[in-house]
Amino acid sequence: MRPYWKGYLKLALVSCPIALHAACSTAERIAFRQVNKATGNRLRQQLIDEETGAPVGPVHKARGYEVAKGEYLIVADEELDAIEIESTHTIEIDSFVPRAQIDQRYFDTPYYITPNEPVGQEAFAVIREAMRGKEMVALGRLVLSKRERVIALEPYDKGLLGTTLRYPSEVRKAEDYFCDLPELTLAPDMLTLAEHIVDSKAADFDPLTFRDRYEEALLAHLKAKQAGAVHERGGVAAGGARTAGRASTSRRLWRRGGRSISWRRCAAASPRIRNQPRRAGEPRRSRRANGRKCHAAALSNAATCAEP
Repeated sequence: MRPYWKGYLKLALVSCPIALHAACSTAERIAFRQVNKATGNRLRQQLIDEETGAPVGPVHKARGYEVAKGEYLIVADEELDAIEIESTHTIEIDSFVPRAQIDQRYFDTPYYITPNEPVGQEAFAVIREAMRGKEMVALGRLVLSKRERVIALEPYDKGLLGTTLRYPSEVRKAEDYFCDLPELTLAPDMLTLAEHIVDSKAADFDPLTFRDRYEEALLAHLKAKQAGAVHERGGVAAGGARTAGRASTSRRLWRRGGRSISWRRCAAASPRIRNQPRRAGEPRRSRRANGRKCHAAALSNAATCAEP
């Protein structure tokens, strides 16, 4: 598997070549493309000048830092390259801190760290085992995407787990959100009941029990749609125009009990048995807004007459 970053891990006089692999990914989620409903062709976005409305080509695209409303300071790529932090491709361990002292809000992106060459496996194992059991996390620095990041390293299975940390400026203060919450005096019986509920629902953490029900339902719908089980409503006709007949209210399809029936078909069936006498003890049939009775059972094909 292609690594995200390659370099060296260094602890004092011990160093070894390593590779970083992304530990999490969203690539498996269902993704949609923007397409033209009339032609089915994929759409491409185009940059438009906000003032003139004219399209802008890639050669004229630049970065701008907004200094005032509608005023931008143009920054060239060469300027950014000049201030780029030089990468040594080395994670040098600066210190070890207790794992419990790291506020969970500072954890950002996890990476799997493995030895990159067979010659470095022994040195990698020495660093890993020296950290294991100490409940300490190693802090180092590395350059990712032109930015220097602090990374926390800890033993994980046969390798290391490296998690980049956020800077203090990236973490919002909790006081800004919790300061208005009042201090309440809780009733002991209510607290005891709540604790009992917590104890009754106690379980071991098992991420395999997590289900993305929306993703499952969406995937099932797409498979059924691809197999033809789900029909398009108001399909596209030749030349991009919608079929006129399907846009008509009288031929609109209503769905009930898994079958689609037309409103016209339901209305046409009603007059044939409209004057049929009602049996003794038989409940009165419901009427629709137009005064017709709904006689679903009398249809020859046993289709159900549905109101919208």
